[in-house]
Order: sequence, then structure tokens, then C-alpha cells
Amino acid sequence: MEKAKMLYQEKFSVGSNVRIKDRPLLEEFHRTKYHHPLSTEQIGYGGHSYFIVRVSFYYGGDVLYNVKIAPGIWHEALLEAV
Repeated sequence: MEKAKMLYQEKFSVGSNVRIKDRPLLEEFHRTKYHHPLSTEQIGYGGHSYFIVRVSFYYGGDVLYNVKIAPGIWHEALLEAV
């Protein structure tokens, strides 16, 4: 049970201020065949800071976020602490 708890651990909690990484990284991520891919609209939000409003987990432990104002689902790898 303890191992499963560690598998599903978010880096940012609800209310945290995060920065979406820069456009080139978002464009590269957009081209990958990954679950919850970025939309073209999301790429325009690169480099801006927002607050986390929801945290969820994909099967296997990937952490997914919704941020205030920026649309869609964001992978943890696309966010950094402010």
C-alpha cells in the first residue's frame, strides 16, 4: 500500500502558482503520441504563470493538472514552480 501511495504523488498542490514551460517544449510535446495531448490552443499559454485548480492522476502515476484560465489538461512535465 505504501508503494502505491508514493506512485501517485503530485509535485504541485491545488492553489500552487506554476509557470507553463516555454513554447518550444510545448510544441515538441504536442508532436508526441502521448495520452492527453496538448491542443494547438494550449501552446499559446507557454511562459505564463497560473494557479493549479485541480490535480488528477493517469493510470500508472502520471500527474495531470488543470490550471486557472489556461484550457485543457497539463502534464506535470510541462509545469515548473514559480
